[in-house]
Parts: sequence; C-alpha cells; structure tokens
Amino acid sequence: MNFAYILLFAQQSADGESSGGYSTMIMLLLLIVVFWLFFIRPQSRKNKEIKRFREGLKKGDRVITIGGIHGKILEVNETTIILETEGQGKLKMEKSAISQEFKAEEIAKD
Repeated sequence: MNFAYILLFAQQSADGESSGGYSTMIMLLLLIVVFWLFFIRPQSRKNKEIKRFREGLKKGDRVITIGGIHGKILEVNETTIILETEGQGKLKMEKSAISQEFKAEEIAKD
C-alpha cells in the first residue's frame, strides 16, 4: 500500500458516510456538556464559596493560612489582613492567603 492509495480510500469512505456528520456533532456537544457538568461548574461553585468566605472575614476570626500559620485576625482591609500569631507576632498578608477558619471542635482539642 502506498500513501496515495490510503488517501484515495479515505476519501471514498468519507463520501459514503452522509449521516456521520450529525452523529459526530451530537457526540461532540454531549462531550462538551459532560465536561462542563463535571469540571467547570463544580470549580466555579467552589471559587464562589471561597470568595464569599474571604469577603466575610472579620476581626476576631481564628483562621489558618495556606502556609499553615494559625492566628487571629486583628484588622481587615480591602485586600489585606493583619493576623496575630501565638507569641503576639503580627503578620500582614493578602486575604487570598487565608485557606480556612478554625472550627469550634478544633479549638477545643488544642
């Protein structure tokens, strides 16, 4: 078999399939919808939840940063916070560096 024969054969088989275009299009659309449902939508929900959490931070909240630093919020600005750590240390950091809030049961264990 040479390359020209393969191309000719591929063209003949493509001419014979007239209904294949619709089924391919439907499968492609179905794949896009499934991809959106399982990957894009959950990620956008998670991003909205994180944004609401960070906008709701207030003075006195006990939080954990993405670097694992535990502390209490002393001051909240538009994009930054002042965090008090153990030993009266103060750190200024971006709100985006806050990963989670302490839970009451976690504080009781300490």
